[in-house]
Amino acid sequence: MSRLRPSDLLTIGEIARRTGLSVSAIRFYEEHRLIEPVRTSGNQRRFLRSDIRRLSFILIAQRLGLSLGEIAAELANLPHGRTPTAHDWTAISRAIRTRLDERIAELTRTRDRLDGCIGCGCLSLEHCAIWNPQDHLASEGPGPRKLIG
Repeated sequence: MSRLRPSDLLTIGEIARRTGLSVSAIRFYEEHRLIEPVRTSGNQRRFLRSDIRRLSFILIAQRLGLSLGEIAAELANLPHGRTPTAHDWTAISRAIRTRLDERIAELTRTRDRLDGCIGCGCLSLEHCAIWNPQDHLASEGPGPRKLIG
């Protein structure tokens, strides 16, 4: 990373104000290595201005249903120390688009089957084709385990 000027860096309070996140949320993302602050000579956290975009991406990706692990994997593809370019974001968008299309298809199948399930009124693990056909997954513990395709 090239030599940073103090004006290139934001305090945790400044980045919280800019992103709308709480300081504790920013620390949470830091603990999970989704963002990586720079440390001053006095060991204070400072964030790059590009971290605003990273944090915004995290929030959007979570709303889209991506796990922290999936988000971390995508953020690992972004350059550290410079603002990501449109090309960088396009590559991430392509990777996420496939997962979103799969989730949309799964939600559509579930929605279509849910109408039938509500109509028949069974809502039973023994007969329900959505959650657990013939209760085969009972050995893995209580509750729904997967949606069938």
